[in-house]
Amino acid sequence: MNLQQQQRRMVGHGAWILLVAMMAGVGLLVSLLGGLEVWPGLILPVDMPANSSAWARTHVGGILNALLVMVVALLLPVLNFPEAGARRVGLWIVGTGWANTVFYWAALFAPNRALTLGDNRFGATNAAALIGLVPALVFVVLSLVAVFFIARQAWRR
Repeated sequence: MNLQQQQRRMVGHGAWILLVAMMAGVGLLVSLLGGLEVWPGLILPVDMPANSSAWARTHVGGILNALLVMVVALLLPVLNFPEAGARRVGLWIVGTGWANTVFYWAALFAPNRALTLGDNRFGATNAAALIGLVPALVFVVLSLVAVFFIARQAWRR
């Protein structure tokens, strides 16, 4: 895969992550209203998981992850990465975007907000917590390494 194909795929992943984040915006609206407005002034009650703050985090966090993936995709040629390095950094950033997306959504269904593998001050752990946290933990390390490589490449002559 050449760099332009990689960029296109990364932008595509970013767009899908953005779409999921926008759906969380709908969840935020329903959460704030306590339901779905089917006619002006007529709100059909809908019981949503989590509170409005969690939906706001899922919405905004998803948007920021989508932008991260797209911005890195657009910067790869400017930074003049070797092909293998660009592929690696791109994969790690796309993985980070998706892992964080899964984390935010899983946190909506995890009493402990998917912040720990066990119980914490927010609540008990459950399967959603594990599904959200484990990929996020893996990709937090890979994203730190990717950002280090991006910074290092930016300062190369």
